[in-house]
This record gives sequence, C-alpha cells and structure tokens, in this order.
Amino acid sequence: MRPAPPLLAFAVASLGIAIFSSMDAVMKGLVLALGAYNALAWRTMAGIVVSGIPYLLSRPARPRRAAMRLHLIRAAVAAVMALLFFWGLARVPMAQAIALSFIAPILALFLAALILDERITRTAIVATGLAFGGVLLILWGQARAEMGHAALMGAIAILASACCYAWNIVLMRQQALIAGPAEIAFYQSLFVALAFLIGAPFLLEVPAIDHAPALIGAAVLATVSLFLLSWAYARAQANYLAPTEYTGFLWATMWGWLVFGEHVSFFTVAGAALIVGGCIIAAQRRDLAPVADTEAQLP
Repeated sequence: MRPAPPLLAFAVASLGIAIFSSMDAVMKGLVLALGAYNALAWRTMAGIVVSGIPYLLSRPARPRRAAMRLHLIRAAVAAVMALLFFWGLARVPMAQAIALSFIAPILALFLAALILDERITRTAIVATGLAFGGVLLILWGQARAEMGHAALMGAIAILASACCYAWNIVLMRQQALIAGPAEIAFYQSLFVALAFLIGAPFLLEVPAIDHAPALIGAAVLATVSLFLLSWAYARAQANYLAPTEYTGFLWATMWGWLVFGEHVSFFTVAGAALIVGGCIIAAQRRDLAPVADTEAQLP
C-alpha cells in the first residue's frame, strides 16, 4: 500500500460520508414505503451483488482469520445500528437524526484510545468540542419546537444507534488495517444481509418492482461509501477522521429540505457553521498517517 497525505485521507473520508448521507435520503424514502426491516433487508441483499462483482472479479485470496472475525463483529454491530437508525429516521427530520448521531465520534475518540491505543491530541479534542457545540446549539433550537411521542421514540432509537456507531468507527479502522476495501464491502453486505434474513420467515415481504431502482441505488451508494471509508481509515487514525462524520449534517440538511421539505431553522444553520469550523481545525493536523500492515490486501 502506498502512503497518502493525511489531508487526502481526510478528504476521501469526507466524500465517503457525503455519499453515505445521500444513501440515507434514499433509505428514508424506502423506510417510509416499506418499513425499516424490509428496506434494510432488500438493500443489503442488493449490496451483496453490487459489492460481490468487483470483489470476485479481483480473484481474492481467502480472508485471513483475524479479518473474518472483524467482518462478523462489525456486521453484527452494523445490523443493530442500521435498524435503530433508519427506524428513528422515519420519525424525525434528517438533520435532527444526523445531529443526534454526532455523539458517535465523541465516543469513538475514547474507544480508539482504549481499543487501538491511539493518542487523543489536543487538536482532535478542540475540533470535536467545537463541532459538538454546534450539535448542542441545533438540539437547543429544536427543543423549542413541540415533539410528539413518535419523534421522541425516534430520537431515542437514533441515540442508541449512535452508541453502536461509535464502536463501528473503531472496527472500521481495525478492518482497514488487515483487509482491502473490496473485501470489507462484500463481507459487510453478506453478513449484514444474513443477519437480517434471520427474521425473514416472519417479517420479509417482496416489495413492488417500482422500488427496485431505489434499492439498487441505495446499495450502490452504500458500497461506494464503504470503499472510500475503508481506503481512508487504512491511511489515517480513527480519532483524526472521526470529525468528518460531522459533515454528514450538511448533506442531511440539504437532502431533507430538497426531498422531504423539512424546515431548516436559524439554529440549524448556526450549529452547522460550528460543525464546519471543527472539521476545518481537525484537517489542519500535519502528522503523517500510519501505514497499514504490510500484509493488508489494499490497492
């Protein structure tokens, strides 16, 4: 694997988040139409095909045992995380859902230090604190509006999902050091789909054919995002890339307004400005990203 400048890894991770946020918009429409379980089950099954074609064409070697263990663990975490998040997303505006999920990078900083022995730098803390301040401002503004019971339950589900996502960020870094992006994307889709299929006899329904383009599109967006994030996390520390998660709020705001007509308040705009400021500060780090294990299957 060739080393990459830290800022390049930061930019690639940000692009991965942008694509993932676009997938969230597609999935919200599918969840409203099909329900969270069926939308996720059919998307991940489509993802097996979308990610499997490039992976199998590369004639991959058999995954290492350590990599397969991480694929299984992350898939289990991702299945719970996704079900909670998209169930909640159907009940709250996209911008609010993403804002609530921003607790994940905060937790990920400390999990990365605990699990990966990464150093938490002062710059990372300042950047994360500034971005988190933006999140608090947004939530304060939204708390002034009345929220029904469904929205409250959706918010609780998203916060629970965020706790899973914090672990997911750390697992993403661990995977990227011992497996290539194509392998990660394929096994993530395969194992998450298998996890959802456990409930198939009771919950799975065949969707109308007119939902197929959206399901395939969501699978493509999710796979491309996994490729980009895996590439970036193989070349930079998790605590350095975690603030890129905050850029997802900007995309969620845009898609929520364009697709679902969701209102964006002054507090949302002000909070977003703080979030962008935190990401800019995080991107000023000049230390070199660590290089992955030389045995990792990376391009």
